[in-house]
Amino acid sequence: MKKGDITYKSPMAALLWSFALPGFGQFYNRDYFLGLVLVSWEILINLYSNLNIALMHTFHGDFQTAHDIINYEWGLFYPSVFAFSLWQAYNKARAITYRYEHQEELRKVYHTGLFFGLTAGMTIGLTTHHLYQVKGLQFLAVPVYSGLFFGIVGGVLGHLIEKCAEKWRERNSRQSEH
Repeated sequence: MKKGDITYKSPMAALLWSFALPGFGQFYNRDYFLGLVLVSWEILINLYSNLNIALMHTFHGDFQTAHDIINYEWGLFYPSVFAFSLWQAYNKARAITYRYEHQEELRKVYHTGLFFGLTAGMTIGLTTHHLYQVKGLQFLAVPVYSGLFFGIVGGVLGHLIEKCAEKWRERNSRQSEH
């Protein structure tokens, strides 16, 4: 599927590749330098934050060890690298696809609120996990689960805020035309 030198790229495939490992979506989009930078950051952050070891302990139910083993100074970089990789790969693939179909550049970016909310939520969950000792919600006391939970909540809220802002902007632009 080629039109000239532009090849169709699936935004969902780029997103899923970046979800598997930050930087892989960039490789999929043939953005090799940024992909290499993000994969390097992923490896560096995982190595110094002990994130993979904490994940292993979390999945085995050893939550206290998971909490104790994470280096939070390095772990707090992960939400930003992860969300940026997802956002950039998705939007780059959309731009490539738009250029493939319309032979012109796409100027709009998509789902910025979702990915900003994901970053903020994951960071909040990671930094405040020790505060959640609520009966029935003990899983929130684990940094991995609280980061994921608040990342999803933050992503949904960010997406809703972005949609409301877009509607407000459209309504104001229509009113200013009349």
